[in-house]
Amino acid sequence: MIQGVKRATGLTSADAVRKYAPGDHVFREGDLGTEMYVVHEGRVEILKTVADERRQIAILEKGDFFGEMSLLEELPRNATARALEETTLIEINGALFDRMLRRNPEIAVRIMRKLSGRVRQTDEYLQVALQGDDPTGQVEPMGAEKEEAASFPCRMRHAESGVEYKLDLAQPATIGRVDPVTGIEPNLDLSVLDTERSSSRRHAKIIRDEGEIYLVEEIGTLNGTFVNGRRLQTAVPEEIHGGQRLRFGLVEFVFEIGVARS
Repeated sequence: MIQGVKRATGLTSADAVRKYAPGDHVFREGDLGTEMYVVHEGRVEILKTVADERRQIAILEKGDFFGEMSLLEELPRNATARALEETTLIEINGALFDRMLRRNPEIAVRIMRKLSGRVRQTDEYLQVALQGDDPTGQVEPMGAEKEEAASFPCRMRHAESGVEYKLDLAQPATIGRVDPVTGIEPNLDLSVLDTERSSSRRHAKIIRDEGEIYLVEEIGTLNGTFVNGRRLQTAVPEEIHGGQRLRFGLVEFVFEIGVARS
């Protein structure tokens, strides 16, 4: 991941790498700060004061980022970050962040997407905490896994090589390439197949809703998503069926459904 940050920012040294022992504070609520952090190794807990009580609202692991609000708004920290174990973070200041955006504008879209999800989860947490609906006094941290939906396996067969990839649509399946900044991997990683890097890091997703299957191109995708040669509109779900050819940039697959588990 550190190498990915170097490529995205032009970083040439390890000056941005920070190490923390268990219990060390990265920062405290109310501190001034102009840096954000990416978790390279270990885990970090995010604590927030609610009704005069400090509560854990998130546990962040490899690939997660935090502290971006102070970097973007130059305001005091609105939460506390503390290492839960031996942890290595990549510190990104304003200059590095600016370089990241100039070299790869898609990073801004990924940050916006993650911020949107984080705001929604925090809102849900605060509603429960303030209404007292949780009799144990503990609220499920952000990022905790929900009950899985019913399995619905399908298969993507690479049109050129014949290599097959199985997906389980119990949850939306993301399609793209490994993110070199966060280390996050999509469900279907195009990195090896897409030698020309024509697909975006988070290019599209396949979702199942009320028995139908849809393909959605993600916001920020550059080189298009195609069904049987027809380009999709960004963020507009397109119903897809078995036997159709799906193309992400220059990488094409044949989509098959109802594939039994091996």
